Amino acid sequence: MSDRHEHHHGTGPSHQETHPARVARLRHRVGHLVRPHSHESADKVDPALESSARGMRALWISLAVLGTTALAQAVVVVLSGSVALLGDTVHNAADALTAVPLGIAFVIGRRAADRRFTYGYGRAEDLAGIVVLLAIAASSGFAAWTAVDRLLAPRAMTHVPVVAAAAVIGFVGNEWVARYRIRVGREIGSAALVADGLHARTDGFTSLAVLLSAGGAALGWRLADPVVGLAITAAILFVLRDAAREVFRRIMDAVDPALVDTAERALEEVEGVRAVGELRLRWIGHRLRAEVSVVVDGDLSVRAAHRVAVDAEHALLHAVPKLTAALVHADPAPVPGESDPHLVLAHHSAPRETPRPHAPA
Repeated sequence: MSDRHEHHHGTGPSHQETHPARVARLRHRVGHLVRPHSHESADKVDPALESSARGMRALWISLAVLGTTALAQAVVVVLSGSVALLGDTVHNAADALTAVPLGIAFVIGRRAADRRFTYGYGRAEDLAGIVVLLAIAASSGFAAWTAVDRLLAPRAMTHVPVVAAAAVIGFVGNEWVARYRIRVGREIGSAALVADGLHARTDGFTSLAVLLSAGGAALGWRLADPVVGLAITAAILFVLRDAAREVFRRIMDAVDPALVDTAERALEEVEGVRAVGELRLRWIGHRLRAEVSVVVDGDLSVRAAHRVAVDAEHALLHAVPKLTAALVHADPAPVPGESDPHLVLAHHSAPRETPRPHAPA
């Protein structure tokens, strides 16, 4: 039996409740007082829009900070001719501009689901993550090309103290943006924003690496500048690897196994749930959805089984952070000698998961 997410609570139980069931329901109502929320899709739009708005605000603020930092560094590059600072400046500018595709994705993700995009437009955020990866790759290629060119044709660095000051400015700006993006990204569940924050953090450390370039130039080592430029390129490639892993996992519907454990524990505590069968979680942008099959007493009426499914969905919404929708299917407990009704579906899809071994059948 499938239970749509847009359900309506009845005014009372559809069958005689036991004392433990009444206690469990009372405890649930008390939980509402402490942590109230609505289950209707229309009521969930506001929190979803609020998350997108917070992401947009983080993007534009970080764009302003990194843009100002890159502009200040660009002036020093023109004065000093530092290739290490040039590579860092280009990387900072590219990092600032990644706010544009992410911002567009947040705007698109606000659109309501329709008959073509039935899950909504949240995947636009994951596509923006790919754009971020391309920007990181492009900045690493430019930094490498510039550093190799300077190795082949070394030039002296001028205005060394100013270069050192610009490096410190780059570190401060990037570290502030990194902390801000990572914090907001984790709070709203945006993998793309978190990855971009980690990107900014590494940019900050590469800015400090420019100090080594300035120090080498002050000591008369002309190759210090391009050598540090190559080191920055290597650091960018490490960032690209980590960011690609995050984006790849999100596109492949990977979730933290701890979330699955949390969902299972919440379902097993629901009155009437005898076992947990299939359980799937997936991110759509920065929103989490669930699809689950639970085993209930086969002698329950349709209304009673529906009540268990509703309670199971309710428990998931309380227990799993950032979960905005859940589809719960109730299966009757197997009876010895009775064939599984799902066998008629075997030739249409992969075999269904069986209930967890530790759960009673």
